[in-house]
Amino acid sequence: MSSTARTRSRTRARATAQARTKAKARNAWQKPADRRAEARKRLLLAGGSVALVIALVAALIAVKLSQPPAHSAPAADARTTAQVRRQVTSVPLATFNSAGAGTATGLDTVVGQPAFTAGGKPEVLYIGGEYCPFCAAERWALAAAVSRFGTLSGLSLIHSSPTDVYASTPTLSFVKASYTSKYLAFVPVEWYGEATDPSTPFGHVYLQQPTAQQRALFARYGGGSIPFVDIGNRYFLPQVQYVPSTLAGMSWTQIAAAMRDPSSPAAKDIDGAANMITAAICTLTHGQPAGVCQSAGVKAAAGSI
Repeated sequence: MSSTARTRSRTRARATAQARTKAKARNAWQKPADRRAEARKRLLLAGGSVALVIALVAALIAVKLSQPPAHSAPAADARTTAQVRRQVTSVPLATFNSAGAGTATGLDTVVGQPAFTAGGKPEVLYIGGEYCPFCAAERWALAAAVSRFGTLSGLSLIHSSPTDVYASTPTLSFVKASYTSKYLAFVPVEWYGEATDPSTPFGHVYLQQPTAQQRALFARYGGGSIPFVDIGNRYFLPQVQYVPSTLAGMSWTQIAAAMRDPSSPAAKDIDGAANMITAAICTLTHGQPAGVCQSAGVKAAAGSI
């Protein structure tokens, strides 16, 4: 091979080697670039997912904040409390007489058991819970009934649980109540509060604890449910005397006012129930006080207990 040919061959070889080197360098540069592009793509996708999650969380928070709290029912002021206390504990005799047995259900009878007394007087025992909507309904009638035999004071105004059936039913609480009477002993026990507590039998916090004797009566006659009302161990409440839906959409003051209007559905339920409780108590007080026990409303209700 001539020197010229050898020179040309070496030149082509160098060019080929340079081309290969450039190609390798280009490929070496492109791979990191591709990896960077892919990484950017993944980051963008991840960032989009995070942004979507953040947006969803923000939307949920906004919806939650826009909703009213579970316990949205307002608290009663002192003036309202005083007014309702006065009206519930002083329903006119004429209203009770007009209501008679009303639309309430009767009581169950206990036979062959010792009388339940306190201080020589027949005792009415109530066991309930502030969260309980059925207790909420029964308290109105019970408060009105025992007030016919003595003085009931210290009632507070509450609502039943906003998360239970018949949510936020307006009612009374006996937690701070006191009672004086020469005819009767009234012992209320608000066993449970409104706040939840899964560790208790009824799933709500304890407020007041029944005595061993009271627990025994509840275990015997209560059927495992509240409200429980035992009247001298001669009569007891089977469940509830009327359905809390009667009170739906009403305020404390509206209920208290309705109790004084015998034509209202609330009076037919509450005053009728109160007359039945009164008639049961009168059998234990030997018809005293006569003005109550001999009244037309109590006599009418006596046939339904």
